[in-house]
Amino acid sequence: MDIALEILDTFVFDKVYAKLLPISLVQHLPDGYLKTLGHLTGANNTMESLFGIAPNVDQASTNHWLRTVNDSIALARPGERLVYGVNAPLHFFDETAYTYASILGRSNIIRQFTTLMILMILFGWGLYLSVASFSYYFVFDKAIFNHPRYLKNQMSLEIHQALTAIPTMVLLTVPWFLIELRGYSKLYFDVNESTGGWKAIIWQIPCFIMFTDCCIYFIHRWLHWPSVYKRLHKPHHKWIVCTPFASHAFHPVDGYAQSLPYHLYGMLFPLHKVSYLILFGLVNFWTVMIHDGEYLSRDPIVNGAACHTVHHLYFNYNYGQFTTLWDRLGGSYRMPDKELFDKNKKKDVKTWRSQVKQADSIREDLEGEEDFREYGTEEKLKST
Repeated sequence: MDIALEILDTFVFDKVYAKLLPISLVQHLPDGYLKTLGHLTGANNTMESLFGIAPNVDQASTNHWLRTVNDSIALARPGERLVYGVNAPLHFFDETAYTYASILGRSNIIRQFTTLMILMILFGWGLYLSVASFSYYFVFDKAIFNHPRYLKNQMSLEIHQALTAIPTMVLLTVPWFLIELRGYSKLYFDVNESTGGWKAIIWQIPCFIMFTDCCIYFIHRWLHWPSVYKRLHKPHHKWIVCTPFASHAFHPVDGYAQSLPYHLYGMLFPLHKVSYLILFGLVNFWTVMIHDGEYLSRDPIVNGAACHTVHHLYFNYNYGQFTTLWDRLGGSYRMPDKELFDKNKKKDVKTWRSQVKQADSIREDLEGEEDFREYGTEEKLKST
């Protein structure tokens, strides 16, 4: 995440914080408060010793001390933690006149928390709405609106659930990014012999997929324990048939729980920082794709949209995220109905009736006889 912060700090947030909380405020703060800020930098020094700041120092002297002391700590000793804004090297951009112009430096945990909250909420909303909208307009088969288990105003409900859940999911996720920025992860940037070179980067991709697929399978099965399902996972299973906007329509703790393996991998295993950012984005794309109802693959290994449709219809099957491996090993795999791959039969009334009969029976066992959903759609589309 230091890559994203470096870019945004250079072009946006260094200037914002410099305007809101300029370094000149140091002259008016008590020494005890300076020490508190110093501890929040992530370094082992107080504000005074780290930045060479003393009360009643003018702006020019402050900036001089900031740059001088930063130069003295810029080179990390072998084996030392690399802390963003303290001794971690910059990857793409040099320092600017605004780099040290705020009392909240780049390494300050309050600033990092605030920046990451803003960044990730906007990124989460933007990615969700853009990818789901693209899928809706260019991929999604809107004949599903006629399905007897499509809910009244379902898309609006899905979007509202997702947009309100994302800020809380971000709040729960940001501590993982702060841990990374403090140098406690195994993420790295340099590609050389000591890090395994390009072969290591290529190998990390299937390792990441298999590790997270395994973890999410067991987390997902845990979410289907009756007591846990009722409190956390039931909101996502409100959607028995899905649109792309159901992809992020979770209870926030549910969504966070299923994202944990992505962050845990970088804490346990070496992973290139750019690969991490790319995989983090692709995971969100995949989450939309398995909810879009476009059944492109009958591959027995890939847990695609057809497998996930089975999960939403019949609840207790196909818990995997990327592959069917763990469902097969765990006895929870259910092969998608062949009708799903027939463009006509998948939206035939007889197919839907069969799905409803099976789905209602399983739902009653899991949720009870009373159904909290309100079915029906505001529009009717031809099944052609």
